[in-house]
Amino acid sequence: MSLPEQTFVTASAEETIALGRQLSALLPEQGAVLLIGNLGAGKTTLVKGIAEARGAASLEEVSSPTFPLIHEYGDPPRVFHVDLYRLETEREVLTLGLDELLDRRALTLIEWGERFPALWPKATPRIQIDYADGDQRRITLSAG
Repeated sequence: MSLPEQTFVTASAEETIALGRQLSALLPEQGAVLLIGNLGAGKTTLVKGIAEARGAASLEEVSSPTFPLIHEYGDPPRVFHVDLYRLETEREVLTLGLDELLDRRALTLIEWGERFPALWPKATPRIQIDYADGDQRRITLSAG
């Protein structure tokens, strides 16, 4: 997937959710997208908008998969939300069965995937979320 790099600025959780809805149309129907950003940057908030726009989940249904590691949204699943924060090695990541998720007709949004660069093709789309001034977030979509 070839995406031109685009940067957006949001000033609230509501704006980040709205941007997620907008970005949903730009993301592939199937495959992985890496979500990159510090703790509390707004990765799960962005996923709320993406999942809602795809008709996979309501805003209230989307939560961080830090402890279960994977949430699936939709029936059949149209969005998988993966959090690799607590994993230390590529071997641990491989035991999750992500290859099977990526073969399904669904978007797989992966938090902390940048910690395991060897597992993803170089062209894997990325969404980088950085703190900006005050409550603002700078959100950059790129092809990888």
